Amino acid sequence: MKTKFLSAIITAAVLLGRVDARAQSTNAAPPELQALVQKVQAKIMAGKNTEADFTDELKTFDGLIAKDKAAAQPDEAAQLLYMKAKLYQEIFSDMDKTKVLLAQLKTDYPDTIYGKHVDELLASLDSQAAAEKMQAEAKKKQDEMLGDGKPFPDFSETDLNGRPISVGALKGKVVMVDFWATWCGPCRAELPNVIATYKKHHADGFEIIGVSLDSERDKLDAFLKETDGMTWPQFYDGQYWKNKLAVKYGVESIPFAVLIGPDGNIIGKDLRGDALEAAVAAALTKK
Repeated sequence: MKTKFLSAIITAAVLLGRVDARAQSTNAAPPELQALVQKVQAKIMAGKNTEADFTDELKTFDGLIAKDKAAAQPDEAAQLLYMKAKLYQEIFSDMDKTKVLLAQLKTDYPDTIYGKHVDELLASLDSQAAAEKMQAEAKKKQDEMLGDGKPFPDFSETDLNGRPISVGALKGKVVMVDFWATWCGPCRAELPNVIATYKKHHADGFEIIGVSLDSERDKLDAFLKETDGMTWPQFYDGQYWKNKLAVKYGVESIPFAVLIGPDGNIIGKDLRGDALEAAVAAALTKK
């Protein structure tokens, strides 16, 4: 968020396939605009994020827009109005006011590059809002299903070797269901910690069931063969993000893991690094 406002100067130009000299750098902008952007950015860096925090800066925006409009400089006025709209979008998170300002672009400056593409910008906002709503709903559903202390909603599948796997079959042990993929950089970065925790606590009753979101079996097999210590069973169906278990548990980003206690209840989610080892050790102590 701290850098998004400055990037707003060139965002529209990038979206529209056009970067002019003024949009490429704040240094190319008039001194008044440079000073305004610097003031706004300083407040953003200081953690300010409400409309009330930027009362003076918003008045300056309006003054500069009126000045450019009076000087018959619609392109400059439209750019300033667009920047103001981005301030409401990125910093204030006020989508209603953002849409009002974008609509004003279309009304007041219809022949500018910004005014001509307002419909595209509004459609992009609507798509973003729809995506965020879906993500929020998915997160809520996932939290309701996998909340701490709740019984883990089990599955019954087979691993890469055709052997049955389920959390229920490991009752009495601490189990981590680990969603990952060989193509996932953060997953691979976390893997040494997972392997170390497994080696340290496996003999005491710690088990892992991997859920691979890979789409190519040969790459998964090769990775498992080359990775020392990754000996736990893996569920794989080759469906990438439509992996059966990923869909079942609402997994939309990886790595993602659920830790389940000996009683079958969920201990935690997304535990990584030292937090994972500590949680496993604590759960095993309570067995």
